[in-house]
Amino acid sequence: MRTWLIDTGPLVAYLDALDRAHLHAVECLNSFTGHVITTDAVIVEAMYFVSAIREGPEALASFAHATRLLVHECTQPFQLKNAAVLTRKYADTPMDFADATLVLLADRLNTYEIATLDRRGFSTYRTPRGKSFKLVMDK
Repeated sequence: MRTWLIDTGPLVAYLDALDRAHLHAVECLNSFTGHVITTDAVIVEAMYFVSAIREGPEALASFAHATRLLVHECTQPFQLKNAAVLTRKYADTPMDFADATLVLLADRLNTYEIATLDRRGFSTYRTPRGKSFKLVMDK
């Protein structure tokens, strides 16, 4: 079964009907039948953004439950250090902490398909083992 990593952008767009990427996110995520995984950093970031939407936090929690979203913890000291190294390496792109955690998770799980709206970033980023990403939401 296929597995996709999911970034903050598609989560927020899926839940926010006013987001310009809403329809595309709904189309992509509703048609996917595999496993969806992310990091707790992405969930925290998404929760912040959807807090501006009426019932946004509840909708995000419901989405996570309904899709059986697998959320990987990413804040152990060694993980923070590895993420900091990546954010420094890609400072010109730039890379935020949530992005760095997804790059590290991809390497750990050998999973490189990602649902993201950050085409520039994830087209540029490479995992510590040099693997590139397949952007599954590209039209």
